[in-house]
Amino acid sequence: MNEITHEPDAHRYVLRRSGELVSVLEYRDQGVGTVMHHTVTVPKFRGHGFAGELVEFAVNDVVSRDAGPIIPTCWYVAEWFTGRPDRRALLT
Repeated sequence: MNEITHEPDAHRYVLRRSGELVSVLEYRDQGVGTVMHHTVTVPKFRGHGFAGELVEFAVNDVVSRDAGPIIPTCWYVAEWFTGRPDRRALLT
């Protein structure tokens, strides 16, 4: 079972599977947007879509908190948006 949490004090989103750390997305709140600057998945969990699930959660959370636009300086987040043209309006 996957659990995704937002840890605002650490400026990150975390995905855990059965309590084990799987993936982390780090961001900076710029006050006029959110810079998503680093995403990493533990090697043994790569290739299963966990990072994509985490990015989707983070993007939806930024939208719900009206903390956009999103500035994706992480290549993975930028690539995620490339595959979702309907979400590109959230970018700067």
